[in-house]
Amino acid sequence: MTAPQPPQHEIRALHTDTTVTVYQAYAPTLGLPAARDGRFPPAWKRDRMTWIKPSFLWMMYRCGWAAKEGQETVLAVEITREGFDWALANAELSHYERDVHPDLATWKRNLRRAPARVQWDPERDLHLNRLPYRSLQLGLAGEAARRYADEWTVAIRDVTPLAREIHELARAGQADEASRLLPEERAYPATAGAPGTSGPMRSWWGEAVCVRQASTVAEASQVRGPGFS
Repeated sequence: MTAPQPPQHEIRALHTDTTVTVYQAYAPTLGLPAARDGRFPPAWKRDRMTWIKPSFLWMMYRCGWAAKEGQETVLAVEITREGFDWALANAELSHYERDVHPDLATWKRNLRRAPARVQWDPERDLHLNRLPYRSLQLGLAGEAARRYADEWTVAIRDVTPLAREIHELARAGQADEASRLLPEERAYPATAGAPGTSGPMRSWWGEAVCVRQASTVAEASQVRGPGFS
């Protein structure tokens, strides 16, 4: 029997009762000290926007299986669910959506104030092909970036060897073996005020949710903030 396709917009992540794992890729000069010490070093620029990805395969697409320049070290960053939920609850959509925002000026004002922004990109399969459903990308700036680096981070692991092993298996046609090594990403039960919870508002993907300041979020375009991958 074919497994059911995930919803068009759903937060999927490796998570426990207290933490959620997100992925980023850096140059070895930054990524290796972070993994060694379990925290981001002073060289990690806390005043710049950074994007975190709960999807391992979307991270592989973004960094080219750790082959792209400046993204040779892939980190699995385990953060508190409290912090992740706070970022979601305080996020604004990364682009203006006429059916969502009252007007362009309001969206611009909210975006400038928001410490986080949300966008949805096509999820990827084992060969990095587009899938018909989306994956969450969460941009952190200002207070959110600082808290991510200095408060929310519980552990940092270098998963570059795992990425390379999965890639080699996939290239060799051993899809089942490669898939067994993938992180177990399950639907993430975000708390009230964050995407994915029940409530009176209509969300970005048309399901009922509660969203900060009664804002709803529509499907986002490929907007990238400056800074880290």
